Amino acid sequence: MSQPRHCPAVLIAAPASGQGKTTVTAALARLHRNQGRKVRVFKCGPDFLDPMILERASGAPVYQLDLWMIGADESRRLLWEAAADADLILIEGVMGLFDGTPSSADLARHFGVPVLAVIDGTAMAQTFGALALGLARYQPDLPFAGVLANRVGSLRHAQLLEGSLTEGLRWYGGLSRERGIELPSRHLGLVQASELNDLDARLDAAAEALGASCDAALPPPVSFAAPLLQQPAATLAGVRIGVARDEAFAFLYGANLELLRNLGAHLEFFSPLHDRELPAVDSLYLPGGYPELHHHALAANAPMLEAIRAHHAQGKPLLAECGGMLYLLDALTDVAGERAALLGLLSGEATMQKRLAALALQAVELPEGTLRGHTYHHSLTSTELEPIARGLSPNGGRGNEAVYRTGRLTASYVHFYFPSNPDAAAALLRP
Repeated sequence: MSQPRHCPAVLIAAPASGQGKTTVTAALARLHRNQGRKVRVFKCGPDFLDPMILERASGAPVYQLDLWMIGADESRRLLWEAAADADLILIEGVMGLFDGTPSSADLARHFGVPVLAVIDGTAMAQTFGALALGLARYQPDLPFAGVLANRVGSLRHAQLLEGSLTEGLRWYGGLSRERGIELPSRHLGLVQASELNDLDARLDAAAEALGASCDAALPPPVSFAAPLLQQPAATLAGVRIGVARDEAFAFLYGANLELLRNLGAHLEFFSPLHDRELPAVDSLYLPGGYPELHHHALAANAPMLEAIRAHHAQGKPLLAECGGMLYLLDALTDVAGERAALLGLLSGEATMQKRLAALALQAVELPEGTLRGHTYHHSLTSTELEPIARGLSPNGGRGNEAVYRTGRLTASYVHFYFPSNPDAAAALLRP
């Protein structure tokens, strides 16, 4: 049996969303990378945008960890493999530290990874210490490393925040509120890394600012137990899968692509925005993204529309998720009321909303098997199609996303996490 592996690790969490977890995690990753260390970063829970930033900061692939969607065994495998050659493992939490079931705190406790709490210090002084103490002591068995202040106004402000800490809580430093450090956002979260021309400059500035105020010493090593490695029975040997990837379609789990390759598939990336024809493929995978920001350009690329319609007419597999599903509809209308006719392979239209329409983990029981994933979108779709399945969320609330099927085309708002059921994922894309 394989032996445990040991590596310094910390989970960066916060009392709520919007505190700057990604900025701090990216700054820590770039700081240690610039000091010559090999850093591996993971993201807790479903997210596509934060990992793009964190991958640029660390220079290594970023994968998800989650006790429900990914599962404890798969999460353990990912951590154990990363610990083989990493000098530091950073895990960015999701939402507030104790929010959700399972929460970031649950993940930290399960793997024994100490929590570094990031607290937005804006307009705060001694209350900072009370909030830090609450995070540290709310669950007595939670491993806790210390606290780091974000958006600090001045040296005197940082001193007030540090002085407010009690009961031996460790101060990890403060990150200033300089404009050149913060990462810009839009309606689904952070702006994509590929759209930020000055991203590396921002990351280096954040790393330098953090390094000037914090103790850059490595946290204590964490022991990661060896996983029980199991090989899926499915195979995609020789299957050529076309994967949409460009400014409009970029919400891809790295673990999904890795699984498809491990099953023997050959991946061909193409751009529905810029390419005039499909590569020679057996199956198509249209992931989510921002088609609403590019719907006129997508509509204007008539040769690509015809190529995808021909692919479907030939009875070849096509899997579309969220933004990919919107591309399949008759039309998409953005928040300004501008409408563009699209593929027309699914009867119905979608309209972008200014407010969030759905956010939930999802488990969907398909004919091929049960797949887990999540839904997160600002659009509403109207269609008379009958779904073949609906998702169920472990946390209740809004969700229950529909899955539609016509021929070998399968589409849903759900972003599926393929390793949750490799056999089912392979069946959706196998000719």
